[in-house]
This record gives sequence, C-alpha cells and structure tokens, in this order.
Amino acid sequence: MTTKLTVISFVLGLSFGFAPSIALADFVDAEAAAKSKDDLGEVREWTTLAEKGNAMAQYNLGVFHYTGQGVTRDYKEAAKWFRHSADQGNVGAQQNLGAMYFTGQGVPQDYKEAAKWYRLAAEQGDTDAQFNLGAMYFDGQGVLQDFKEAGKWLRRAAVHGHAAAQNLLGSMYGYGQGVTKDSKEAVNLYRRAADQGDAGAQYNLGVMYANGQGVSRDYKEAVKWFQLAADQGNALGQMNLGVMYANGTGVPGDYTEALKWLQLAADQGNAVAQYNLGVMYADGKGVDQDEKKAVELYMHAADQGYDWAQYNLGYSYANGVGVLRDYQMAVKFYRLAADQGHAAAQHNLGVLLYDGQGVPQDYVEAVKFYRLASEQGSASAQVGLADAYSSGNGVPQDSKEALRWFRLAADQGDATAQYRLGVVYERGYGVAENYKEAVKWYHLAAEQGIAIAKKT
Repeated sequence: MTTKLTVISFVLGLSFGFAPSIALADFVDAEAAAKSKDDLGEVREWTTLAEKGNAMAQYNLGVFHYTGQGVTRDYKEAAKWFRHSADQGNVGAQQNLGAMYFTGQGVPQDYKEAAKWYRLAAEQGDTDAQFNLGAMYFDGQGVLQDFKEAGKWLRRAAVHGHAAAQNLLGSMYGYGQGVTKDSKEAVNLYRRAADQGDAGAQYNLGVMYANGQGVSRDYKEAVKWFQLAADQGNALGQMNLGVMYANGTGVPGDYTEALKWLQLAADQGNAVAQYNLGVMYADGKGVDQDEKKAVELYMHAADQGYDWAQYNLGYSYANGVGVLRDYQMAVKFYRLAADQGHAAAQHNLGVLLYDGQGVPQDYVEAVKFYRLASEQGSASAQVGLADAYSSGNGVPQDSKEALRWFRLAADQGDATAQYRLGVVYERGYGVAENYKEAVKWYHLAAEQGIAIAKKT
C-alpha cells in the first residue's frame, strides 16, 4: 500500500535563540579629537612626541591613522603605532591592537594574537577587552573554548555596566553554559543591557517574555521588546515581530505589519523570515497569492540550511506547486531536511523511496526514513512503517510489529491507521480476532470520513 505524502506545512512560528558575537570597541582619539583645531598640525605634534616614545602620543597617532583624521587612512600604520603604545602598557592601544588582529585590519588575522592583547588590556580593567576576551573563550577563538573562563571575564565587564557583556552572560545563564542555569538571572542581565539600548538584549528579553522563562509569559511585553530591537535593525527582532503580527499574538493580527517586518528581516538574510514570508505568499496572506514567489523565498532560506524551507521546497517539487513537478528535486530537498531530523521530510522521503519516484525503488532505505520519522511521533510515518511490516517490504514480515505501529498512529487520531487497525482485529493479523475491537476502530475511522470504514 502506498503511503500518502504529508501535506505541505506552512507554519509561522517564533524563532527563539541567542546569537552572541564579538562587538569590537570603538577607537577613541582621546585628547587629540577634543582639542584639535588643525588636524594636520595635531598629527605633526603627536608624531614628534610619539617618535620620542610618548605612549599616549603613539596611541593617538594610531587613532589618527586608523580614522584617517589629518592623514590618509592607513591601517598598517595605525597598527604600528598601537603596538608601540601597547608595548608600553597603554590599555587602549592593547585593546585596539587586539581588535585589529581579530578583524585582520592592518595585520594578518590572528585570533591568538588578538586574545593576547585583549588579555593584557582586560587585566588592566578595560571592559571592552574583558568582553572581547570573554567572547573569545565563549566561541573558542584563539583560545580553547572554556565557558567558565568566558563567564569570569564577562562578569567583570558586566558589573561595570558593559551592555554586550551583560547580554552574552545572560545567554550563558539562560542555557547553563559555565554557570548554573538560572532563567531569572538571565532576565536580570538582559534587562540591564536592554535598558541601555542593546538590541540583542532587547530581542533576548522579548524571547524570555514570549516563552515565560524567568518571568511570567507576557506576549504584549514580548512585542514591546521585539519592537525596540526591530527599530534598531535587529533582524531576529524584526522576524519575531512579524510573526507576532501574523499570528495576532500580543498584538492585533495585521498581515500588512507582518509583511513589513518579515521583509526587513528577510532583506538582511534571515532564513526564518524568508521562509515565513514565503508562507504568506503561498497562502496569499496580506499579498496576492504567488506560489512562484514563495518558492523563490523558500530557496533563499533553504540555501542557508533552514530545514522547514527545504521541506516545503521538497513538497513543491513533488506536487508541482510554484514549479514544474520534479521528483528528483523533491528527493534532493527532502533529503536535506531529513538529514537535519525533520520528521515530515523523513516521512515524505520514505514515501518516494518506497514508490521509486525520483529515485530507484528502495524498500530498505524507505523503512529507514519511516522509522526515523516514526520515532519522532509522525503518525503518517508510523502507518508507512506498519505497512512495510505487514507486507514484508524492506523488513521481515511481522504482523505483531505492524499492529504496534498501527496502534501508535491510531492513538494519535490517524484515520488511515484506525481503519487498518480495524482490519487487523477483524481478520486476526498478529492478534486474536476481535470483532468488537474492529468495529470500534472502523467507527473512529468512519467519523473522520474514511468511506470504506462506513461500509465495513
């Protein structure tokens, strides 16, 4: 018996997560910028002092060359003067030299060297350096990944009000990385950073309110923080705000607003926003229905590895929705999603393998994917696996095992499984004949519209 493909799933869902990244400290030109009336003259004066070994002059000269103030911008020259100053212990020069090694500006990119200079500045109390060093331990860049060491340096910066450090430390408490998991402390840290205008923290605080983690669930409050993050151009904030408007969660439903924010996030390359925007075009929500546009957006998201977009592309190709039907392309995208553990994709890939559509028929491989999806609770896959055991395709024939999988699917309300379970009990496949039990399952299947069950 051929199992039907799972119907395409258009799910507008919030994407919650934390994406910490190193934010390099600003280069500050100290006294020179405040007092400068003649940039070129200032550069000459600072050059004279710098050549005599004055550390502050060397630092400021590095800033001039980095920013192009009074001279042609020259990162190599900036790095040279920052190094002279840093070698004398100037904390700002150490931090900035670390930043240049991290980004590869004026020097070859070298994370180990970046960590070295950040550490020297961090030990002198520079909060930007403390944050950057903590972030490098968090990511394992230039140093062995060490969440406890990351937490140590981030905490030193956070207690002095460093917003980015508070945000990243908050995520560590949220996930229990290097610290005991504590959602309330995560919220506390996010709030302190968010109140300073940190967009990432505003987004993360919105996530906590939306999920009810560390605070009582409050969708309106979540919308407030997503809005603040979105207004600063935060793509995750924009995406989640768009989803909230699309679903009418915490705000009145408004497809026009949803499209606006999803488009802004999609334009920044956010895969989930691209997928959700595709959903709206596919369904004609807030826009004229355009299945070709939906496929185009799914493709952008799929190219970034987003499994739901890969799944929807697989379905589109299998059914000729927005594209010409192409089973080989369907198999390609189902497999990409299936390999990420997407249950519906695993089931649909199993169907194509079982039927030999787009690939040579392969019952064993089909059963493999049915099983993967079944173990995740997919009722459709459980029916497919039960069919395989009933017929002995891809596995040894086993009526009892077929019965087990039919029941699991039937208990989830799958009408096909309910009907097939009625057949099993009526005819005694792997179980004693039981007409009363058979009638029960036929009745349940009939209530869901299975015509043959009504006649049985």
